[in-house]
Amino acid sequence: MSEDLSADAVHRLRNLQPTTEGSIFTSDLSVNEFLLVREAGFRPLGLVLGTSIYHVGFQMARWGKNMELTQLTEAMYHARELAMNRMEAEADMLGADGIVGVRLEMELRDFGEHIAEFIAIGTAVRADEPGEWLNNRGKPFTSDLSGQDFWTLIRAGYAPLGLVMGTCVYHVAHRRIGALMGNLGRNVEIPEFTQALYNARELAMDRMQSEAKQLDAEGIVGVDLKHLHHSWGSHTMEFFAVGTAIRPLRPDHVIDRPQLVLPLD
Repeated sequence: MSEDLSADAVHRLRNLQPTTEGSIFTSDLSVNEFLLVREAGFRPLGLVLGTSIYHVGFQMARWGKNMELTQLTEAMYHARELAMNRMEAEADMLGADGIVGVRLEMELRDFGEHIAEFIAIGTAVRADEPGEWLNNRGKPFTSDLSGQDFWTLIRAGYAPLGLVMGTCVYHVAHRRIGALMGNLGRNVEIPEFTQALYNARELAMDRMQSEAKQLDAEGIVGVDLKHLHHSWGSHTMEFFAVGTAIRPLRPDHVIDRPQLVLPLD
């Protein structure tokens, strides 16, 4: 996968490898997060990132119809996937078991209309003790959990598998003049708007869950459901669901529960 990386990235990563004389790690972990990641049995290797400059196309929507804009959905998903894959390639080059504290960001650029940079960034880590930390795709795990939550997860007997996401770009129909006038001054639900936003969120959530199933996950923690407008106008928006898929470290794992101690009479 290193062939996808720039020469500058390869040079930087080679200087971060533990076998390199005088190598140091880089990290965006806070001091508390760094200490807890070390306490969990993982050593930071270096800051890894992936980026993709992407032109998000245009798709016509029917003025009065609720509908997913599938071309835009695919563009937003593919751009993030490219950034994630390049970040994972950097972690692979460092021999990492995983990446913690992953952030997915998007910034509009002035290179032209509808051009944005998609960025994935996190800290590559390696376990002190050998173990089966790679996911079922043979890639380092990725997680957007904080250092504190990562420590708690590992101590509870669970491991992250991967950052899973689902997206849906949706056009919410405009209301006709008659409907606007009919509700003037009244407190009333607008069912077509309610259903549109409900459908869009469900599509994003379902796609995130499908990614977790492909990783053979037990569940997803830290889910964040975002509502993003970008530059498409007031009636077109993106619903983006993201979270960390997890699995138990052992098939027979059971979380220890504290025993309830009753006071003696």
